[in-house]
Amino acid sequence: MRTLCASTLIGEFFVIGFAGLVAMKDPDLSAGTVWAVSGIAMLLCVLLCGMITRPGGIALGWALQVVLIASGFVVPTMFFLGAVFAALWWASVHYGRKIDEAKARFAAQAEASAADAA
Repeated sequence: MRTLCASTLIGEFFVIGFAGLVAMKDPDLSAGTVWAVSGIAMLLCVLLCGMITRPGGIALGWALQVVLIASGFVVPTMFFLGAVFAALWWASVHYGRKIDEAKARFAAQAEASAADAA
């Protein structure tokens, strides 16, 4: 699960950076505000890569997805991209758990086979 979720978060890191560049064109927003918000969100993406397997890591990832979708109020394209990344996040968590379960099952079978052979 960690690899899939981290890949999604790194993709979001770049999308948030590009959305910050687009938001810079809004005359109502200052550059400092745009990069403070974008920078915090980008930093959160990187930090979450290391926190995925810890308690609350997945929940923080979901919170980031909500914020990413809500950023569509500033950059309208982010409604679509946020929804796409929320779907990718769901798939990463869902299929990542299935992969982790399969790995554990195969490891248990290999251990049982080694014990039977001895």
